[in-house]
Amino acid sequence: MSDTSASSINTITAGTTITGDIAANGDFRLDGVLQGNIVLTGKLVVGEKGSVKGNVQCQNANIFGLIEGNVQVNEFLTLYASSSILGDIVTGKLSIEPGAHFSGRCTMNND
Repeated sequence: MSDTSASSINTITAGTTITGDIAANGDFRLDGVLQGNIVLTGKLVVGEKGSVKGNVQCQNANIFGLIEGNVQVNEFLTLYASSSILGDIVTGKLSIEPGAHFSGRCTMNND
C-alpha cells in the first residue's frame, strides 16, 4: 500500500455496491453500499443513501445513513436525524440529533 496523504478523500458514490473489507488512510465518504468492514485512519461520512453491513473503525464519523454492525470511533461520532445504527458503539464523544435511530450499547471512553 502506498503512502497516502491524510487529506485525501476516498468516495463510493450512490448506486455502487462493494462486497469486501476496506482499509484506507485518510478520509472516506460512502454514498453507496458496503457489505464488509471498514477501517480508516481518518474521518468517515456515511451519506443518507449510504449503508454499511459490517463493523466500522475510524478516527471521527458523521453518519447520515445506515450502519448494521459495531462502530468504534476514536474521537467524535455524530449521528444525524436520518441515521440508523444497529450495533454497539464505542467512542470518545457522541452527538445525536433528534430523529436518529440507535439500537445497541454505547461505551464512551477518554482514550
